[in-house]
Amino acid sequence: MESGGYHILVIEDEQPIRRFLHASLENAGYRVSEVATGAEGLRAAVNQPPDVVLIDLGLPDMDGQEVLQRLREWYRSPVIVLSARDQEAQKVLALDHGADDYVTKPFSVGELLARLRVALRHSQRVGSEETTVRIGDLEVDLAARIVRVDDTQIHLTPIEYKLLTTMIKHAGKVLTHRFLLREVWGPQNSQENHYLRVFIAGLRRKIEANAARPRYILTEQGIGYRFASE
Repeated sequence: MESGGYHILVIEDEQPIRRFLHASLENAGYRVSEVATGAEGLRAAVNQPPDVVLIDLGLPDMDGQEVLQRLREWYRSPVIVLSARDQEAQKVLALDHGADDYVTKPFSVGELLARLRVALRHSQRVGSEETTVRIGDLEVDLAARIVRVDDTQIHLTPIEYKLLTTMIKHAGKVLTHRFLLREVWGPQNSQENHYLRVFIAGLRRKIEANAARPRYILTEQGIGYRFASE
């Protein structure tokens, strides 16, 4: 039992995959509901809101991207996309529509369970009143706006600080280039990826022990970045 009894809703049209997910998640201690269509998934989420939704994009009645958008009109808990669509454009679209993570089929049970743990930890932190965040040797005092690495205070520029705190608030979640640019620089700069690359490189030099092998700011190739949750 590693799950704390969290309720997982699986929206997946292929019965063998549903059975595999149901058995794997129940063995890990989760409570599992499963449906085969997008419409059933939307109804199930309303009737008994789950702690996490796992959704396939290739559903028989509507595209999973549409289901995701409709869920995000009201549902605030984690959504993890499971799909055979491995194109970067599909991943970026799902993340921009509000997915917390994207797992490409085929995947291992271990990978899926790890992604679930990360998503649940992130959802528990959202809205918390904690003002000091500690991840590894990194400590950020959000109230005092002080950043320390291994107990040594680090000077960050205002943009670097905003970029770091934006990523920390979404630790464990894949953040697209567009999302980070919009949050840090504003909507008018949402296509200026070179801004992001330059500031990510500078931030890594300041907080990472080895910027070439980052521990905190992880690259999701062609999509964006993920800040390590632990």
